[in-house]
Amino acid sequence: MMSNPKILNAMLHLASPALPIGGFSYSQGLESAINVGLVHDQVSAKNWIHTNLHSVIANAEAIIWVYLFQGWQDSDLAKISYWNQWFWASRETSEFRAETIQMGWSLAKLMQELERGTDEQLKLLKEVKKITLPCAHSYACHITGMTDREGLQTYLYSWIENQVMSAMKSVPLGQVAGQKILLAVLDTVPDLIDEIFSKIALQEKPINTFSMQLSVLSARHESQYSRLFRS
Repeated sequence: MMSNPKILNAMLHLASPALPIGGFSYSQGLESAINVGLVHDQVSAKNWIHTNLHSVIANAEAIIWVYLFQGWQDSDLAKISYWNQWFWASRETSEFRAETIQMGWSLAKLMQELERGTDEQLKLLKEVKKITLPCAHSYACHITGMTDREGLQTYLYSWIENQVMSAMKSVPLGQVAGQKILLAVLDTVPDLIDEIFSKIALQEKPINTFSMQLSVLSARHESQYSRLFRS
């Protein structure tokens, strides 16, 4: 069955690197991993991206994204504000906090300037303080009519593509190597999304932000002598 063209267009729009929210400015610790030699070629770059997707993003950020999407569905400001604040507080370093606030603010501002949503939805969006990227992104997906699975897939695709582009610039890697990494990691996304929604449904300790190595690397990046990215 063919996908709804409007929904597909909305997914492509929000996943596009041309979306003016500054995603290209950040490597989310990858540049620091390259600096210390943990990532140095195609295989190590793929392993880094895959591990962080499955062991970090999937255990907290993706789950919170779903909770925020549910909040927008219910127009529940208390739930939206709670999980937005929870996610911001879970960012371990100043770089990670600055990143999610800058990108979240930029996307929320874009939605307002494009008048994406009803008056009531846009008013609710403006009520959220220190809006994070998952919060603004889940809003953008909800108002286009996406399902939670479609929206989460869009969010994860954007993260994966940005990581691949960061690796290509800073390892550096060639175009073919980058595409091989992108396709290999994307192949794991459908099953990963099933696992995320299963965790949410079963409430089996779904949120885990434990990622010591990533936190240390992000903190080191703040004072790294030479760098291409803001985090």
